[in-house]
Amino acid sequence: MPGKPVHTALRTLQRTRSAVRGALLWGYEQRLVRDVRGHGKMPQHLGLILDGNRRFARAAGMQREMGHSFGAEKAHEVLQWCLELGIPAVTIWVLSTDNSSRDPSELAHILNLLEQEARNLATDPRIHANHVRVRAIGQHEKFPPNVLAALSELEAKTAHYQGMRLNIAVGYGGREEIVDAVKAHLSTQAQAGRTLTDVITALTPDDVSAHLYSADIPDPDFIIRTSGEIRLSGFMLWQSVYSEYYFCDVYWPGFRRVDFLRALREFQGRERRFGR
Repeated sequence: MPGKPVHTALRTLQRTRSAVRGALLWGYEQRLVRDVRGHGKMPQHLGLILDGNRRFARAAGMQREMGHSFGAEKAHEVLQWCLELGIPAVTIWVLSTDNSSRDPSELAHILNLLEQEARNLATDPRIHANHVRVRAIGQHEKFPPNVLAALSELEAKTAHYQGMRLNIAVGYGGREEIVDAVKAHLSTQAQAGRTLTDVITALTPDDVSAHLYSADIPDPDFIIRTSGEIRLSGFMLWQSVYSEYYFCDVYWPGFRRVDFLRALREFQGRERRFGR
């Protein structure tokens, strides 16, 4: 049939074009790696707002729950990139306090994923080989017992490590974190026998900072948000006052290594002024 050779030729041409694009992308990625490594300046605490899972699924014609599943796989991949570049602290925002109002079936799927991923991380060879200390930050009181148990097990198995610090922000909101910090400060001051007037008179920003969920690591110097949304939505409100921000148009499950490296190269080209 005369149409068959034409069809075969078109498929061959498409495969060739795809291979060429792949080779060009690989070459570009390797150049970015050299640029980023050669510069030497890395974020000391990287914040990642993992946005766009549902929209990724919608665009691909999948159920929205699948977007969260692909997003969880991407988080593992990005963790590897951070380990390879020696970034000492990473906070990933997985679930906000606002997300509790979502459809119950979707929320249940997210919590099931959270349990599964916590158990996977607890036995992940990369975590133990690189001495990654993992901690879940946020308000978890309403989480199911099985999810709480998985998070506790993960934290216990990595509590003694001194390598990368990985914070998983779940049930997290920036306003709630500040309120919890103020409550904790007031509680410790009351236990010390100080009056409310004394506490108010002596209160400083450092008093609040000392009780934040991530008080024992530096504030994030670089925050990346995917999906094209240009806002923080409450992510580390107190700690991000001098952070550098990078907003990427791609949805989180589609976040590529080249996107990550471009963001880091952008960070390396900025001069942090700390309000000066």
